[in-house]
Amino acid sequence: MTVHIDSTAPELERLTLGFVPLLDAVLLIVARERGCFAAQGLDVSLSRENAWATVRDKVAAGLLDGAQMLAPMPLAMSLGLGRAPCETLAPLLLGCNGNTITLSDALSQESGAALSEDPASSALALGDWLRHQRPAIRPRLAMVYPYSCQHYQLNEWLALGDISQSRDVELVALPPPRMVEALRDGQIDGFCAGEPWGTLARHCGIGRLVATGAQLWPDHPEKVLGVTRSWAQRYPATLAALLRALRDASVWLSASPDHLRQARDWLALPPYLDRSVRHLETLVADSAPIHQRFFGANMLRPTPQAALHFASPIVQHLEQQGGRFDPALLTTCYSPVHFDAATHQ
Repeated sequence: MTVHIDSTAPELERLTLGFVPLLDAVLLIVARERGCFAAQGLDVSLSRENAWATVRDKVAAGLLDGAQMLAPMPLAMSLGLGRAPCETLAPLLLGCNGNTITLSDALSQESGAALSEDPASSALALGDWLRHQRPAIRPRLAMVYPYSCQHYQLNEWLALGDISQSRDVELVALPPPRMVEALRDGQIDGFCAGEPWGTLARHCGIGRLVATGAQLWPDHPEKVLGVTRSWAQRYPATLAALLRALRDASVWLSASPDHLRQARDWLALPPYLDRSVRHLETLVADSAPIHQRFFGANMLRPTPQAALHFASPIVQHLEQQGGRFDPALLTTCYSPVHFDAATHQ
């Protein structure tokens, strides 16, 4: 597929993009606060959404022009998993890594599950404890959305400890901003979510990190910019301007440690992440054990190959429901063609 971008001004001057309060919304926030959107002729409003299902439905309905999305979401939306099919594209990656598996302080202490270089060790500790103690109430673990890297990584970590989802634990879905409060109130016993929620739980003394997404799936795409295919076809120059603005935000963010501190201050503004990032002195980038990345050589450019890891459980789920998967859909959803045309790669 070839995309030709007209050099004229964007078709839309004003647009609204959705985000969920997570660190990997940073490029959207930097692009607005730094003026990267404005430099491309765009007046962008950012709409804070607390649940991924809300993001999905608002983009599909045209209430949002686009949004930060979980990396598997464009594929799941295109397949009609969780709602009516809506062809959705991921023309840019917003971040890699960033997830943590966090257990309550009590469950971590009792089971001996602790963070180490090998994520299997904490899973085995929890699995052994569950088999020996046989608690009357199964631990309840939360993930953010059924079709998410968080769900699939949590499944993979449980399997490392030979922990049965049907017998040993209960899995529930919760919006990321609810995780810490639910853990504090005893509604859940652990969760897998993106930052800053795992380190915030640790900072508050109510949770401990026991594994990270970077350990389970090193350098996996975690968030993307998502737009419907029809929107991309209708507003190609607007999409190109949007992609260039986010690229410029990424370049600025990577240029100096001072920029990371400034980005943290922008994230801490009330319309964005507010108090949830006050435990961070700076916006940490690519540090152990989480290794979250928002910039780097070619990091923003999507490829179908990078999507294979999270596409596999989606395909398996579809086939279990009697559906058939067309590999061409993966290529369409995660094609770099729009990014390359916008940035002249």
